[in-house]
Amino acid sequence: MILRRLMEHLRKQEWTAVAIDFVIVVVGVFVGMQVTNWNADAADRRRGAEYVERLSRDMEKDLAARRNNVAYYAAVLDSVLRANSMLADPRSNPRDLVVNAYRATEMAYSAPTRATWDELVSSGDIGLLPRGAVDRGIADYFAVDTGQSVIDTMEASAYRHRVRSIIPLEVQVAIRAGCSDVRSETAEVVGFVEACTLDVSDDVLRETANALRADPEVRATLRMQYSDAYTARANLSGDVAYLERGLAALRGS
Repeated sequence: MILRRLMEHLRKQEWTAVAIDFVIVVVGVFVGMQVTNWNADAADRRRGAEYVERLSRDMEKDLAARRNNVAYYAAVLDSVLRANSMLADPRSNPRDLVVNAYRATEMAYSAPTRATWDELVSSGDIGLLPRGAVDRGIADYFAVDTGQSVIDTMEASAYRHRVRSIIPLEVQVAIRAGCSDVRSETAEVVGFVEACTLDVSDDVLRETANALRADPEVRATLRMQYSDAYTARANLSGDVAYLERGLAALRGS
């Protein structure tokens, strides 16, 4: 309508009316562009808020899992130290030695919850997160699956292979039944059983403890197991720090 009127005024050389119509067109275009930009900005803010909510939930879940992992490897490390002392003492309790020697071989893993982060990266929407949040631990946390690196190292442990080849199968089954891991509803390892019960005869436990003490490779490889368990706890503690800083940045604190 306005363009038709502008053309009519041009044909009649009504310059004042032409000027007014031109201003109306320019203002209309400008207002239209501003409304479009405002709508796009509002949509980005909504998407950004949704991403923050989803990513925060994912990271809170991972933070709880990583804290469990840190506590778990602290317990593994404690068993390493206990096993080392008891291996050197022929009078140490056979049951305690067998349990701690076995627990010193244990490992746990929790996969990072990556769906929201991967969507942010693939869509190029990382800029919708609060400024600086990515640099305050989020990118560092998702850059490497620390838990997978830990589990790969612990699974390849020479001590783990040696001890589990020495401890009789019946003893390992009994440990698994009453003296091993506590698992969550989703079967993730969250700790060790506190009230450890072991349905194995004293004779079998004594023979197993003597076999562990008699094998020089057990104590030799246990020294490396200490290093691996210590590193596992330290690296997973780093993940906890990244997650805490990242969550604080997402929440604006």
